[in-house]
Order: sequence, then C-alpha cells, then structure tokens
Amino acid sequence: MIVAIDKNSGFCFGVENAVKKAEEMLLQSGALFCLGDIVHNEVEVERLDKLGLTTIDHDRYFTLHDETVLIRAHGEPPSTYEYAEKNNIQLIDATCPIVLKLQQRIRKDYLSIIPEPMQVVIYGKPGHAEVNGLVGQTAGDAIVVEHPAELEKIDFSHPIALYAQTTKDLDGFQILEKEIKKRANGKLVEVNDTICRQVSNRIPGIRDFAGKHELVLFVSGKKSSNGKLLFETCQETNSNSKFIASLGEIDQAWFKGVNSVGICGATSTPKKLLEDVAHHVEGLVC
Repeated sequence: MIVAIDKNSGFCFGVENAVKKAEEMLLQSGALFCLGDIVHNEVEVERLDKLGLTTIDHDRYFTLHDETVLIRAHGEPPSTYEYAEKNNIQLIDATCPIVLKLQQRIRKDYLSIIPEPMQVVIYGKPGHAEVNGLVGQTAGDAIVVEHPAELEKIDFSHPIALYAQTTKDLDGFQILEKEIKKRANGKLVEVNDTICRQVSNRIPGIRDFAGKHELVLFVSGKKSSNGKLLFETCQETNSNSKFIASLGEIDQAWFKGVNSVGICGATSTPKKLLEDVAHHVEGLVC
C-alpha cells in the first residue's frame, strides 16, 4: 500500500511562529499563559500544555497582574493591550503579520471621515478569535457577515469598506462582494481582498492531492475553521475522505481493499502529527 503525506499540509507561517515563540519562552521559564488555544488542534495544545503552557480565556486574563502572556497568531483587540499596560503584563505578541496589517487597515478605514465615515463590513465567522480582534479595531462597530442572507445588517445608504477574515474562502468573499455592490446602487464600496493566499492556495492543492488517492485521511482539530473548509474540499473531490483529530480515531476497516492512502491536514495541523498518522497507518496495513 502507498501511504503519502501532502507536502503542502501543516502549519502556516503565523501558527508556526506562535508555536516557536511559545517553545522558546517555555525553555526559559518553564511556564507561560496563552490567551486562547495557541492553535485549533487538540493534540498540539496538549503537547505544549505538558511543557508548561497554560491556556486561559479572556475572563481569566482580565484578572491577571504581573504575568507573561502569549498573544496567538489570531491577534487581539486593543482592550487586551490596554489591560496589559495598566496591570504590568508582559505580552509575547505572536500575532500573524498578515493579521496585524489587516487590523491596521481596518482601524484606518474606521477612523477615516473623508469623504464621509466608512461602514466596515467583515466577511468572517462571528465569534472567531481573529474576527473579534478585527471588530475590536472599530470599537465594536464593524458588521460581520458570513452569508448573503445576513447583508440586511448593512445600511447601504453609507459607503462600505469590505474586508475578509484571512482564513475565509475566496469564492464566498467574491459572492458577497458582488451582492454588496449590487445593493449599494452606486454608493462607494471599497473592496479589500484580505484573504491569506498561503491559506486559500491550499484549496486547489488539497483538491489535487485528494484526487490521487483511494482513501484520504484529513487530520485536523475539531475547532479549526480552516480544517472544516479544507475537509469539505477533500470530500468534494474524493468521497472516501475521513476526518480525524487523533490516531485513536483511525478505523482499520477503512483500509480494506485500498491500495493508496493520502494524509493531509489544515494550516493548524502540526507536521509531526501527519507523520505519526502515516506511521500508524503503515503499522496497521503491513
């Protein structure tokens, strides 16, 4: 049996950088707080937890004083930084550079009043960590939409600045863009395609990879939005695609009569986990 790992799967730059910073700090101090899951992958979070990384939510964060806290790649709203400054919290900022630039652009548009105030609209998943950080740049005024049916939230009598969560799909963004322009009826619509190409370019790559194998094991954390999107791409191409979060979810019965297995994953899936899955599969079928 052929067992192949997709060479393009694994951490994106932003996640890889955040994990590296966490590991460096843990080597120095042996303990570190992280505001939210450092990555939407339960196996990786557990690994770092054993090294001393403690994941906290915002409720706990806003009780801390004199501590060191890692800001993950998703980024944070201004209130997180303001609290740190007032309470002697050292922030290890691992915000992805692409997300950071997006935050700055949104804030600039929000504060602009020429020729009149812009209405910031974000194509994204409501409540997603990155989206919360983006909305925070507008004092909570940005409008988050994920589907065309939600466009009723927008006041089309005012100019619009349209942005996208970096990990959303390009097709969905273009559909919203077209509908917003249609409803704006000539009013200014400033379109900012801020989807990360390192993420979006994986869609055609995953599609090609999935089509080359009889069985595909897609490895991802269950919380990962990117994982959900890429797995759907796998299934569209190859109906014999299985979603797994860990080795324990692999069923030996899947491999009966199969001669080729492809293993791939999300931008939040560590390469080591993909390799572990491959070794496990080889052990089952050899």
